[in-house]
Amino acid sequence: MDNPFLVEVTRGQLVESRHRGSISVVDADGATVLSIGDVDRRVFPRSAVKALQALPLLERGIADKFDLTDEEIALACASHSGESEHVRVAGTMLAKAGRDVGCLECGTHWPMGESASRALAAEGKTPNALHNNCSGKHAGFICLACGTGNDPKGYVGADHPVQRMVRETLEDVTGACHSMEKSGTDGCSIPTYAIRLPSLAFGFAKFGTGAGLSGEARAAAERIRKAVAAHPFMVAGTGRFDTKLMEILRERAFVKVGAEGIYCATFPELGYGIALKVDDGHVRAAEAMMAGLVLRFLPLNDQERAAVEALAQPVFKNWNGIEVGGIRLTPALLG
Repeated sequence: MDNPFLVEVTRGQLVESRHRGSISVVDADGATVLSIGDVDRRVFPRSAVKALQALPLLERGIADKFDLTDEEIALACASHSGESEHVRVAGTMLAKAGRDVGCLECGTHWPMGESASRALAAEGKTPNALHNNCSGKHAGFICLACGTGNDPKGYVGADHPVQRMVRETLEDVTGACHSMEKSGTDGCSIPTYAIRLPSLAFGFAKFGTGAGLSGEARAAAERIRKAVAAHPFMVAGTGRFDTKLMEILRERAFVKVGAEGIYCATFPELGYGIALKVDDGHVRAAEAMMAGLVLRFLPLNDQERAAVEALAQPVFKNWNGIEVGGIRLTPALLG
């Protein structure tokens, strides 16, 4: 079936583009709160599950063993912009495990943040693996390997003890089988597993409430949420949607983007987990949908509502500062 149009892009009074998508909202008991579109089609969650992938680092006491700070824990969940603070914190994580940038197996790319990329180029420098948006997650993997007595070499491989621990955690939290037959390789070289949106949403409902998790996992999830709420800059960066939304809501919401139009979130006070997918993979639509779900479900004061509405339905201006259109959400999403 065709998914419904959930986001429209306007120019003047006309719709110029439209984005289809699907959404699953599930509570901590596994009951469906909202289902839009074909939620049973398997999707690759990609970076949207980084917080779940970080759980073994805390559950097994490795974060305490290496005295990781809240900033470092938040960076382990990040798709960061490669700004100087991101690079610095990733480096300190590695140093605490007795390793350096040469141990990272995530690959190298220019910083995602345009200003960070320009600044690096202006200094006549080239990026290294610390600038990779996944370097915090990978530094966490290296800490996990070293802290459990495993050689970190090859830690990105599906058969490495680190990835086995991560896969077991993902299965436990989502309740879904993470099959190698339904897997692929992520941009940072670790395995990514295709599962259904309701399973993802259920996992984030549990992540947000602790329901159905072991004591260690419950404490780990709470610590991750608090770390991210205290340091939302670490999860994304200057001007990025995830950072801006969590600066507004702090512990009331955890949100995380994934590549190709994926978003996952939890609203702990409601006990809800959320997973959504934009058919064409466009991040502008995924961000608008995520902000729209905040507007639909969370009680907000006037200041919060105005700030979230600006994220949900932004205005577009041209190079002369003239308003030319914007993004708007359809009634199918807003309810």
